[in-house]
Amino acid sequence: MKYELLKTEGRAKRGRFHTVHGTIETPVFMNVGTVAAIKGGVSTDDLRQIKTQVQLSNTYHLHVRTGDKLIKELGGLHKFMVWDKPILTDSGGFQVFSLAGMRKIKEEGVTFNSHIDGHKIFMGPEESMQIQSNLGSTIAMAFDECPPALAERKYVEDSVARTTRWLYRCKEEMARLNSLPDTVNKNQLLFGINQGAIFNDIRIEHAKIISELDLPGYAVGGLAVGESHEQMYDVLDHVVPYLPQNKPTYLMGVGTPANILEAVDRGVDFFDCVYPSRNGRHGHVYTKHGKLNLFNQKFEKDMRPIEEGCNCPTCRTYSRAYVRHLLKAKEILGLRLCVLHNLYFYNNMMEEIRDALDEGRFAAYKKEMLESMEAGE
Repeated sequence: MKYELLKTEGRAKRGRFHTVHGTIETPVFMNVGTVAAIKGGVSTDDLRQIKTQVQLSNTYHLHVRTGDKLIKELGGLHKFMVWDKPILTDSGGFQVFSLAGMRKIKEEGVTFNSHIDGHKIFMGPEESMQIQSNLGSTIAMAFDECPPALAERKYVEDSVARTTRWLYRCKEEMARLNSLPDTVNKNQLLFGINQGAIFNDIRIEHAKIISELDLPGYAVGGLAVGESHEQMYDVLDHVVPYLPQNKPTYLMGVGTPANILEAVDRGVDFFDCVYPSRNGRHGHVYTKHGKLNLFNQKFEKDMRPIEEGCNCPTCRTYSRAYVRHLLKAKEILGLRLCVLHNLYFYNNMMEEIRDALDEGRFAAYKKEMLESMEAGE
C-alpha cells in the first residue's frame, strides 16, 4: 500500500494511492453509497461508466441493516455489491453527531438507539473496526466523535482527547483483525481523523499527535457541520500543513464544486459528499455555469442537454425538456438521470483537476471554474 506524491502546485497535491483493490488517482471524489448503493437507482455498472474510482459506504447503516456479519458470510462488501474497485467505509463516528438525540457517549464507546426500530446498539473503537473488517472495505475510518463545529472549547478539548484514545484502540484492533485467518481483507487500511471544531490550536495539536502514528492516510473531520465556508477554509489553511504530505488527506463530507476547488488548493486530495446524488434527486443539476433547477418552467421547451459538451449518459441522449417532464411526472427515471449527470460532473471535474495539476495550470483552472460557476448561464 503506497501513496505516491507525483506533483505539487502551491499546496495542491497530485497523487496516486495504490491499494489491494486498485490504484486511486488523486485528487478524487468518492461517490457516497451509504447502504452499498447510490440513492437514485445507480448500479455498479453505472458507477464504472461515470468514472467512479471509489465507492463509500457507512458502517453504522450496514451494521443496522442488512448486518455486517451476514455481508461477511456472503463474501464481503465488494462481492456483495459487485464492485471490484476501492471502497471506503465511514466508521459510524458521524452518527455520533447526526444522531445526537439518540445516543450516549462514554469512554468505552457510544450507545445508540437505532433510527430504524429504536433498539440499543453499542459501538466503540473495537466494534467499529470489527464491523468494517466484516465488510472488508479497502479503507476503514477510525471511530471518532464529531463535535458540533460551534461547540464550546472545553467540550471540544475533552472530545478530541477521547477521539485520540479511541484512535490508538482502533489501530490495535485493526492489526489484530488483519492477522486473523478468516478476515475478508487482510490488507485493510486505517485512516485517522483530525478533529477540533474551529479551534485551530486544538486542530494543530491533534494533527501532530495522530501524525506520529504513521497511518496510511488522514482525514479532516468535523467540518461542513455548521460553520461558514470561510471558517472551514481557515481551518484547512491551519491544519493541513501539519498532516503528512506524503499520505492522502481526506476532507470528510465536503462539498460543493467550489468547496472542492478551494480545498484542493489547500492540499486536500480525498473528498466525499451526498450533494450530487441528493440534489439530483430533487432535480438540481450541476454545470460549469452553476446549478440548474430543472423544475423551472424555462426548461419546458429546452431541447439542449443539461450541459453542452458533457459526455455523461444523460447528456449524450436526453434533453432538459425531457428530464424536466420526467421529474414533473414523478418518474423514477428523471431522478436517476439527474443523479447520473451530477456524479459524472463531480468525477469529471476531479479528472480535469488532475490534468490541470499534471500540466501545472491548476491555479488558472480553479479561477476559470469559479468565475464560470458564479456567472451562471
